[in-house]
Amino acid sequence: MPTMSELARLLLFVAIAGSAVTFLGSLAIWYGDEDRRIRRALRNVLKSEPEGVVVARGRGRGAGFSFSTNLLAVAWDRGAWCLIYRLDELVGAELLVDGQVMGRVFRGEGRRAIDHVAPQAQTVALRLIFDDPRNPDFTLDLWAPGDETRRESKSPAELMQEANRWLARCEAIVRRPLPPRPVREVAETVVAPPPRPAAPIAPIEPEAEDDDLHPPPPPLPDTPPPLARRSSFDDARRPLTSRPGSRPAPPPIEREPDMFEDPPWDDDESASPVSPPVSHPQPTYQPVSKARRETHSDQDELPFDLDED
Repeated sequence: MPTMSELARLLLFVAIAGSAVTFLGSLAIWYGDEDRRIRRALRNVLKSEPEGVVVARGRGRGAGFSFSTNLLAVAWDRGAWCLIYRLDELVGAELLVDGQVMGRVFRGEGRRAIDHVAPQAQTVALRLIFDDPRNPDFTLDLWAPGDETRRESKSPAELMQEANRWLARCEAIVRRPLPPRPVREVAETVVAPPPRPAAPIAPIEPEAEDDDLHPPPPPLPDTPPPLARRSSFDDARRPLTSRPGSRPAPPPIEREPDMFEDPPWDDDESASPVSPPVSHPQPTYQPVSKARRETHSDQDELPFDLDED
């Protein structure tokens, strides 16, 4: 059985743990409050503390402006999305009560003040109008049916007074003179300077003449090109070789003889010209026949003549 001292320590530990959990829960609720989240988002996008902020509770929408940065921003989805405008883009604002315009202010027009305050209004909305074709307006539903059951909700009369103050702020913004728009610099036409006169050419001395100044020599007459040197190896028929990986070259096909052509022996006769007969020179001496020679008296005549053969 635990003693009194142990029971006291246990109760003290439970109390400390409960206090810590309660503190952390309260801190999370305070940090995640809709109003604070929208203010942090506006402060972040405006780069400074906003001078005026309006929040539509329960809808996650808000708007704020800063004169130090000359910017106005609107936020929705509890500050998750923001849109930034310049102050000179604000054209005007309207206060809508039950769908009717109760007050408005526009650039170049007088302010329309609120005639009466309706304490039992069903809807109260503030509409900001900008000079932006993509996002021309932004509506804040300050009061809607069912807001009376919400905690820390203001009455419709209080919300109408807050919207009226915002109309006065918008009137002060739209009455401010517009800043001068930056003038586009017109590109100046650059005129090219006139060309400089050419420097006079000094006369060339005969001694300082250059070969480049003389006219070129007349061209040589057209001569036939030299004959190409031929070798006996050029006439030799080279064997047909086939490339590796290709088909072998087919053997040459002999030409079939034509029956109407001349016979081959006629080609030899017509090809070789007939040479004239060679004339042998006549001897200068006269041969003497043995038959005409005179025989000696002591020599007998032969029965046959040797010259006959």
